[in-house]
Amino acid sequence: MALVGLAGCSSSRPLHVHGHGGAFEFALIGDVPYNDEQTTNLFPNMIAELNRARLAFVVHDGDIKAGDSRCTDQIFEERRQQFATFRHPLIYLFGDNEWTDCGRMTNGFDPVERLAKLREMFTQGDESLGRKKLKLSRQSDTPPFQLFRENVRWVKGGVQFVGLNVPGAINNHGQPEFTARNAANVAMIQESFALARRQQHRALMIIMQANPFPERGSTNKVHAGFKEMLAVLERETTAWNKPVVLVHGDSHYFRIDKPLAGTRSGRRLENFTRVETFGNPDVHWLRVTVEPGDPNVFTFRPQMVRSNFVNHQKAPTAK
Repeated sequence: MALVGLAGCSSSRPLHVHGHGGAFEFALIGDVPYNDEQTTNLFPNMIAELNRARLAFVVHDGDIKAGDSRCTDQIFEERRQQFATFRHPLIYLFGDNEWTDCGRMTNGFDPVERLAKLREMFTQGDESLGRKKLKLSRQSDTPPFQLFRENVRWVKGGVQFVGLNVPGAINNHGQPEFTARNAANVAMIQESFALARRQQHRALMIIMQANPFPERGSTNKVHAGFKEMLAVLERETTAWNKPVVLVHGDSHYFRIDKPLAGTRSGRRLENFTRVETFGNPDVHWLRVTVEPGDPNVFTFRPQMVRSNFVNHQKAPTAK
């Protein structure tokens, strides 16, 4: 398969990873599993393929259940047990389906209480999930953000990775908890760019659940829940002038593009790339390669799990 780099062009360049000049690979997944078939079949198929791959870590960018399914401790425990089957370090970021959507009338849970439960179950200690552990720097170690254990940072191969709690669809904007969490996320972005400059990192990747960008061609503007965060991201990306990648899930449409424009220039920021992971109903993953000699730093390759392929000659079964 062709390789897709930050510039959006194809390349036939061979890959050299693990032990060859500091190159490494990792995986991005999200918005799975959503239903019984995915939980018992498709998601385990993908986990098995990930476990066979040579990866430094795996990141799940949120939504570990359907938005209209019950937000029970049992569901959370089932996911935690599945996460424990990952051979590689697993970093899990919270999605709207497991906390902000839990206040729906069909669900009847308190979203803030569910967020506290997620923190209790998935963010203990200073290490990742998965069988092999990766040490993480948690924002909760820095006053006044002691509450935000889910916001994490780690560095590998001169690249800084940042995970944030930014849930779809509108970042829980308008709810009492939004102000403090948004301030924490903005501070984490600013601190991460400052650290990247200080330590001369080669690139920065920020990962979260929500899609903050309006669809191209729509009349929608950036939602108030994302305005401050995107303004800071634009300002920091422009000033740093090295590769910056924003990874998210939420809208369930795999893509790699450049949607962030400069306020003054009105032109797309060349060093900023948005990556959206596969999501329900497509249970596949994205392989990312980091190579020291590549000026774009990242190369992205969709990995289609063959055992999850759809029979396109057969009509879908009614759900």
